[in-house]
Amino acid sequence: MDEHMSGDGLTMVPIGTDFPEIRDAVRAICKNFPGEYWRKLEDTGDYAKEFVQALTDAGFLSALIPESYGGSGLPLRAGGAILEEIHAMGCEGTSCHAQMYMMGMLVRHGTAAQKDKYLPDIASGKLRYQSFGVTEPTTGSDTLNLKTRAVRDGDHYVVNGQKVWTSRAKHSDLMSLLVRTTPSDQLKRRTDGLSVLLVDIREAVNNGLTIRPIETMLNHQTNELFFENLRVPVENLIGEEGKGFRIILDGMNSERILVAHESLGDARFFINKAVNYAKERIVFGRPIGQNQGIQFPLARAYAEWRSADLMARTGAALYQAGQPCGEEANLTKLLSAEAAWNAAEACLQTHGGFGVAREYDVERKWRNARMQRVAPISTNLILAYIAHGVLGLPKSY
Repeated sequence: MDEHMSGDGLTMVPIGTDFPEIRDAVRAICKNFPGEYWRKLEDTGDYAKEFVQALTDAGFLSALIPESYGGSGLPLRAGGAILEEIHAMGCEGTSCHAQMYMMGMLVRHGTAAQKDKYLPDIASGKLRYQSFGVTEPTTGSDTLNLKTRAVRDGDHYVVNGQKVWTSRAKHSDLMSLLVRTTPSDQLKRRTDGLSVLLVDIREAVNNGLTIRPIETMLNHQTNELFFENLRVPVENLIGEEGKGFRIILDGMNSERILVAHESLGDARFFINKAVNYAKERIVFGRPIGQNQGIQFPLARAYAEWRSADLMARTGAALYQAGQPCGEEANLTKLLSAEAAWNAAEACLQTHGGFGVAREYDVERKWRNARMQRVAPISTNLILAYIAHGVLGLPKSY
């Protein structure tokens, strides 16, 4: 692999040594969805349905589904490459990325009947599987204390509770939902008692599920969910009852690695944008890129991006090999989010006042890069995990 800035051109030489055909095809699609498209969606609050459909038609959202179910059967790194190129081109993978990282939960832990029933339709685009209900308003990242309850009633679970920050629920047919099936005071181990249910949103809305959109600084289609006696068939249980936390952790590892690739793409976008501008912008009779005050932040951003990229490759390889990768998944998410944010800051600073002009798309991507340091996991929580889970320091929570 050889990645570098072109010596006399205005663009960064793109990564292309792994999955080059996929990367080229993704870039070709993204060219049809320029900055104006995404700015208009922010103005209207609409979902990027045309963009998602284009990715679906090209087969990219089924990339990680096994070929036997109609997908491409590609490794996690290929999914990362897709999301990376989407973000490097100035587009937003947040409109559909969950369908990629939730495939692992269904493929790895679902029953044969569940996979036969859902995977072919997901692969063809007939069904969208883009929503993940975990976080709750009263517990946040304290997943083991979640309160949403599912009680067995014959051949159904009856679900009551609330979720928050659940993206794309209004634009998804299926949702993975983490619930408590055993009360906390009846557990021998805190990690037991949670289960994962596959919820058909089409049937659930107005039959026990209420979706309420949350307005945020980003057009991430985020929602709060309310469950009142929602009946979910027992056959929709993914994995073993009471062992859902392990399934979620497995899903979160793939989520963190894939979402980290979006940050890698963002970092490339910012570095490329800033370098182009710094070469072209003339102030005091010379290009501003001649000034070390401009050069050094961009050079450091490039170094951080390269380092984060190597960790992302390591995490994806371990995950694909079925090896423990919690440390690598978290480090990948941490380093890539920080690299994207520092590149965003350098890019906006390079543009000066023009950096906040919407037509340049810097401020839009800048806001998204900031969110990556908070979601789907905050950098502080990753640091806490590294401190006690890797370094062996006393647990702080």
